[in-house]
Amino acid sequence: MFERVCLVHYHELGLKGHNRAVFERRLVDNLKAALSSYPVSDVTRISGHLLVMVDGPDPVAYGAMGAAFRRQAEMVASVAEVIRQMPGVARVSSGWRTERDLDSMGQVAELALRDCEPCVSFKVIAHRSNTDFEVDSREMNVRIGAHLHETFPEKAVQMVDPEASVHVDVVQGSAYVYARSERGVGGLPVGSAGKVVCLLSGGIDSPVAAWRLIRRGAVAVGVHFSGRPQTSSSSEEVVSQLVEALAPCAGIGRVYVVAFGDYQRAVAAQCDPDLRVLLYRRLMFAVAERIARIEGAMALVTGESLGQVASQTLENILAVDEVAELPIFRPLIGDDKQEIIEEAKRLRTFAISTQDHADCCTLFMPRHPETHVALPRLIEAWEALPHEDWVERIVRDVEYHTYTCPAYRAPKRFRAPQRIGQDGDLADSLGA
Repeated sequence: MFERVCLVHYHELGLKGHNRAVFERRLVDNLKAALSSYPVSDVTRISGHLLVMVDGPDPVAYGAMGAAFRRQAEMVASVAEVIRQMPGVARVSSGWRTERDLDSMGQVAELALRDCEPCVSFKVIAHRSNTDFEVDSREMNVRIGAHLHETFPEKAVQMVDPEASVHVDVVQGSAYVYARSERGVGGLPVGSAGKVVCLLSGGIDSPVAAWRLIRRGAVAVGVHFSGRPQTSSSSEEVVSQLVEALAPCAGIGRVYVVAFGDYQRAVAAQCDPDLRVLLYRRLMFAVAERIARIEGAMALVTGESLGQVASQTLENILAVDEVAELPIFRPLIGDDKQEIIEEAKRLRTFAISTQDHADCCTLFMPRHPETHVALPRLIEAWEALPHEDWVERIVRDVEYHTYTCPAYRAPKRFRAPQRIGQDGDLADSLGA
């Protein structure tokens, strides 16, 4: 019997020594969650790989070229695409599991080679993990290669740079045969590197920055500052779409939404215009840090790039960072805009971020923002604001939505499915 499988290859996990099993279990849990809506019967560990079993017809019973078989091939391709996007996956290979029998291996090798059509050259790469299988790797290469050449006489055997490589791995009592193999995103499984709070603006940069931390194994918690009630809530819908676009990686556990417009109006009414943007950002960082403490997160993440806008000069970055005690990661700090755009396109977030939406970053913007602020001047303006009361009020009334992320654990304070702020008299209470 031939069974459809996807073999998950990893690279960095294999270097983890005694901790390797912990990383593998985390990746198994993430894959099970991501594939829960697909006809996958099991995700388990085998020697050096993870094995994803895909339900479907036996090609011997239904015919390798039948409609049911083709539908299953399409389903396997969809499963492989989800796996490919999971952090921790170096490569995913779509193939079959069969008995440790050369005739069966030869038959399933035909199916594997058909997966790579059209191709005009191939080679066989066979490997056995244990000598209890009497045929060694060299003989498997020769015999399965001869069978394929007899079946496909129009295809040349080419040992250097063939168009298709048919892999035959004899592992733990079964043979796994595949030729179609696609590169994954690499990195580490989500949940293996702690939790971070990411400031998600709805723009191009912040989802890319969040993704880079997710790819390194961190669970991301988003905080979005909406211009509501001074603007519409359209930016919140954009952020929701961005999270859905990144959903296959199962890396974002929750997004908190702050109705920030009235606070921006209060800052604008009480402070020098050139300091507004920096004061907005200090308040954002103070709120994000408070949420991070509640969540048990160990760092903040932003999508800032050095010199890209007025608030991102070295002096202004230093002045804003002073408000927070947690480390602030800026994974895009050395990237230019075009590099960030290219990565956003690859992540399929660019088109979402470029939709028209009301962005709080442009709300009450000064004509000439400060680019090289003197820290004592900014601190003096900051201390004149009731920022501690504002942070408490914002956190009390914050809204949030939780997403599918097996590694995410909600804090006790915000464990209910969703919370909506009730403060209808906010603008008056701010005195703006």
